Amino acid sequence: MDKRIDPSTGDQAVSGYYNEPPEKGLQLIKRKVFSFVNRESVVGYCFVIPNFVGFLVFTSLPVLASLLLSFTSWDLFSTPQFVGLRNFIDIFGFSADPTAVLASWADYLMFWNYLMPHDPEFWKYLYNTAFLMLGIPLGMICSLLMAIIMNRKLRGIYFFRTIYFLPSISSLVAVALLWRWIYNPDYGLLNALLGFIGIQGPSWLNHTVWAKISLIIMGLWSGIGGYNMLLYLAALQGIPQHLYEAADIDGANAWQKFLHITFPMLSPTTFFIFIMSVIGGFQGGFQMAYLMTRGGPAGSTTTIEYYIYNNAFTWFHMGKASALAWFLFLIIFVVTLINWKYGGKKVQYQYI
Repeated sequence: MDKRIDPSTGDQAVSGYYNEPPEKGLQLIKRKVFSFVNRESVVGYCFVIPNFVGFLVFTSLPVLASLLLSFTSWDLFSTPQFVGLRNFIDIFGFSADPTAVLASWADYLMFWNYLMPHDPEFWKYLYNTAFLMLGIPLGMICSLLMAIIMNRKLRGIYFFRTIYFLPSISSLVAVALLWRWIYNPDYGLLNALLGFIGIQGPSWLNHTVWAKISLIIMGLWSGIGGYNMLLYLAALQGIPQHLYEAADIDGANAWQKFLHITFPMLSPTTFFIFIMSVIGGFQGGFQMAYLMTRGGPAGSTTTIEYYIYNNAFTWFHMGKASALAWFLFLIIFVVTLINWKYGGKKVQYQYI
């Protein structure tokens, strides 16, 4: 066999068993590793690029375009005209009532009574949006109670979980048709049930106050057994059982265990659900109002989202619609920051 001198030790090595110098072997390993990493990176980029392109084309660019359009007047058919801040002034601006007479210092101190909004409908629809969001805490309470019930170890519990979850994934058109029949003042189910106990039911969808309440009730029915219930159910099943066992040893009753164990351990889930519900509340209201009341009666169920839709696709005021959309974004952003700043301090991520 051919023998060569090992440069590292000075010993003879038999050909075929002598390895290359360590430096070369290390370089070979690095080359293979980098080749593998680069191959993995290329595959990863191939998976990411379609989603990134879709996000860029269908989300980022339209958002940027809406920001530019908010400073223009455009009806979809003519060339956009730059108008500066006029759209924002028309929405949020106020002007003095020309017929008002300020006769005393008290009148001057109460000057806001003599201001007229440039767009009174906007403030009305903002109030409608806030009113419909009153259903958020009610929905969270009902979802939590439903999750506690569905967390019990009963025969057929999976069937009941499925039944209660179905309304949240049902077609909204079908749900709206069902509830329009329930709310019908002449032959609807709700007024028929009220009639059995001697109460004359109102015209639910034709009254400016009852129409809002009707949409809240419909939303509660659709949502209490939905995703919020699933989130609470998952959180309940993640609470360590030894905490309840220790509470039983200490003689705690059911309410004390809920107040000092269950509710604190659910605080991260509650905080998440509240944040997402507030965001959805500001962005929602269009579908139910469009299918149930068309925004009526007298605009009592028209929300900011519905107002944006009307400006954009009914009246073709794309500039004003874009300005409204950016105002809605700012409201959601500010409210979310406030929730994170003050609500996050109440969240307990670990039981002590």
